Amino acid sequence: MKAKLLARSTALSLIGLSLSLSALPAQAQSTPTAPSTATPSPVPPASTQPNAATLPPGVIAPRDEQPAGIPSETQAAPQAPAEEGPDAAPAPGSDAAPAPAPGSDAAPAPAAGSAPAPEAPAPSQQEPQQPAPQNTQPDASTPGTSGEQPTPAQPAEPGEEQPEPLPTDLNTQPGSASESSEDASAAGPASSTDQDSGSVAAARPPVQPREVGVDWPFWGGDERATRYSPLDQITPENVGRLEKVWTYRTGDMPSGATEGKYSPEGTPLKIGDTLYICSAMNILTAVDAATGQERWRYDPKVPAEAIPYGASCRGVAFYENPDAAPDQACAARVIEGTLDARLIAVDARTGQPCEDFGEGGMVDLWTGIGEKVPGWYAVTAPPAIVRGIVVTGAQVKDGQAEDAPSGVIRGYDAVTGELAWAWDLGNTDLTGLPPEGETYTRGTPNMWTTATGDEETGLVLLPMGNSSVDYYGSNRSEAENEWATSLVALDVTTGQPRWRFQTVRHDVWDYDLGSQATIIDWAGQDGGTTRAVVLPSKQGDIYILDLETGESLVPMEEIEAPQGGVEPDYVADSQPASGYHTLRKPDLVEADMWGVTPLDQLFCRIAFRQATYQGIYTPPTADTRWIQYPGYNGGSDWGSVAVDTERGIIVANYNDVPNYNRLIPREEAEERNLQPIYAEESGSSGGSNAEGEGDPQVGAPYGIDVNAGWRAPFTGIPCKQPPLGGIRAIDLASGETLWDQPLGTARRNGPFGIPSYLPITIGTPNNGGSVVTRGGLTFIAAATDNLIRAIDTETGEVLWSDVLPAGGQANPIIYQQDGRDYLVIQAGGHHFMETPIGDYYIAYALPQR
Repeated sequence: MKAKLLARSTALSLIGLSLSLSALPAQAQSTPTAPSTATPSPVPPASTQPNAATLPPGVIAPRDEQPAGIPSETQAAPQAPAEEGPDAAPAPGSDAAPAPAPGSDAAPAPAAGSAPAPEAPAPSQQEPQQPAPQNTQPDASTPGTSGEQPTPAQPAEPGEEQPEPLPTDLNTQPGSASESSEDASAAGPASSTDQDSGSVAAARPPVQPREVGVDWPFWGGDERATRYSPLDQITPENVGRLEKVWTYRTGDMPSGATEGKYSPEGTPLKIGDTLYICSAMNILTAVDAATGQERWRYDPKVPAEAIPYGASCRGVAFYENPDAAPDQACAARVIEGTLDARLIAVDARTGQPCEDFGEGGMVDLWTGIGEKVPGWYAVTAPPAIVRGIVVTGAQVKDGQAEDAPSGVIRGYDAVTGELAWAWDLGNTDLTGLPPEGETYTRGTPNMWTTATGDEETGLVLLPMGNSSVDYYGSNRSEAENEWATSLVALDVTTGQPRWRFQTVRHDVWDYDLGSQATIIDWAGQDGGTTRAVVLPSKQGDIYILDLETGESLVPMEEIEAPQGGVEPDYVADSQPASGYHTLRKPDLVEADMWGVTPLDQLFCRIAFRQATYQGIYTPPTADTRWIQYPGYNGGSDWGSVAVDTERGIIVANYNDVPNYNRLIPREEAEERNLQPIYAEESGSSGGSNAEGEGDPQVGAPYGIDVNAGWRAPFTGIPCKQPPLGGIRAIDLASGETLWDQPLGTARRNGPFGIPSYLPITIGTPNNGGSVVTRGGLTFIAAATDNLIRAIDTETGEVLWSDVLPAGGQANPIIYQQDGRDYLVIQAGGHHFMETPIGDYYIAYALPQR
């Protein structure tokens, strides 16, 4: 969800700024805090208080046929000159991503024997078996013969990373609880629960999860989501020799109703000899891990009006049925959630829908949610699969209305697709489908990001979001206050929460938890180890929690929170803070205001003086703008952190930008005709504006207007001086900063959206995460300069970089195939980050001897 804007315009000027920008420091800072005195308490039963507002009927617009095609190497256009290195200046206007070429409506038939079927992934205790070649097509789209993909017929200007047009033949709290409290949200961060409705029959015994290394079997690399690879073929000494070895194109590019709405954010899985990929519009493909040749594809035909903030599919999940024979259909399956709120399961070998899963391979997640309003309820993250249960939440588009779709978390049998349980935090007595004519509790906090599963304990860790109306809380129910902006450990065998850890009380800043939690072995002072959770947050704090109890394993502190705003009786008096580490920088001062000219800087300084600002957690105001710092991009967001478990280092990239906000009184919101999604023409606003940029918040007395990144008018340059983003290494044992560097150069950024071409490291906003390796390297793209880079994990020095053909707002992966280590990154771009859109997956490796 929230891949917000700030992009090209994010940085910096052209010539005379280079020296001052390169000199900007990026040092670890912390906010002064006081020792906590809060006493944690158990979570009381959740309130079933309903919202008062009634949702007007929603109408589904006709489904748009989304073209699904793949380039064919047999009809490739001539290769265009590629940019040789990061310092080559792109030609003006090179950010525009061309639309698919004419004649792309019919899929080419596959060339005979063009690509073998992937290995049949057997259960993890068995060796993978090689099936016979497959050329079957699971959907109306027919697979082609990818591999080295075609490039534009018209050569780009030298040094330009212009996205290539598609080929013409393309088809288309301190501690856990011991005492009760009337309001659990005021009791401290961590609370245990005693709810237990018995075991779920569908849950299976724990299995040994696949290991990361040769494979990349989970979205976060391993089951623990460390984003750490034990491979060491690529090292600081030889990384400079990396070369591009193949490029794969999904064929999924925006056009027509989807133009300006793409933010793919994809991370593939690698199992056996195959990569499993989902495109922006949820087209599934299987690709040869060594050559990039496509083996099969499945297009679920997601309609354009289903796009919420952006067309995103961060990844898929992989499941092996322990009761199936290796050659049985769907013995191994790929499962994804879609923008139009379906769970799709296909055979990992053939791409054919798994007929035993739901209705012909599909489960409708709109069941029990209410009237279908396309774009309001969507899935953009891969599900977690624990003990045979597929666990998923959904993204509920923020800022529309208090009477919004439910944030219910549901578990489904991974083989049959049957509902195993539902956790409706507003009605805990409802553990299955709602009675006919009723829905799950509306308006409750949701989980839009990626959960972490643990086979051993049977827990799934859910980073929860905020209520649908982010910036006004007085109408929220007790249950909303209790569970919002919390990490919740849910037991998949019961469908009930075991504990929660709340990071913000009475959140009116959209500080929902966007990062995936990471499981580690934490070394205690007594010499023993505890299975623990690393939890990053948007406000910058990093927490270390006991996996079994949710108790903090590091000191917790309390920040005295500013008071006032439009809800003086609602905002919390204090907020929990980590005594272990924070990415948060000191409060802003007027001298931090910046511009490319003295006039810009003067404007920003005046705006700073006119705004309400009392530091972090400044309450929302309506009579003036208020400054929210950090903004809702973090801190840490969905890219999450990486943990080098061998060296004991956390690598965290972060944003360092404020938002400039104002609550809009209801009368003014009506005068501006701010309409919720259910009152708009279907699909009209999906992806068209930043979150909070004129949202109605129906049911609350105020709408909300967010200036994400606090950009000055005319130039579009942020008012805060750079760096606007960075990357930091943290000692896992002590929480001390090892190094901190700005992330991103000015080469694609400048005033008025004009690239400055300056290869100067300034620190840009970033979206996406990193991967760390046993070889001692951190690989990351994420920034708005279209570069992927290798960083020495121990020193922070950038050792290698390469220019991507589109924005790199995605998490890279590392795997091995046939004894060779590969680095793969999606270059898909991002409409909110204003990077060029593409459909590329690019693989790098060392030259073969």
